[in-house]
Amino acid sequence: MCRNIRQLHNFEPPATTSEVEAAALQYVRKVSGSTRPSQANQEAFDRAVAEVAHATQHLLDALVTTAAPKDREVEAAKARARAQERYAR
Repeated sequence: MCRNIRQLHNFEPPATTSEVEAAALQYVRKVSGSTRPSQANQEAFDRAVAEVAHATQHLLDALVTTAAPKDREVEAAKARARAQERYAR
């Protein structure tokens, strides 16, 4: 999976629309192999981002869990610690 796409499920507060759209954009960029589509492909690219974001939001709304919600700050700190360890070598 693309490293820039972050887990969005089971966080408090829930994922925002902008987070869902950012993940959708990263997914479409990865699949299409293009960060900036040509003018000829812009409409298809934008439509794909909107459809993936829509499907992602439906998925997040439908998922259920018994686990306690994660804290964004705690998870971010863990990610920074993992990155520091990984790149310190």
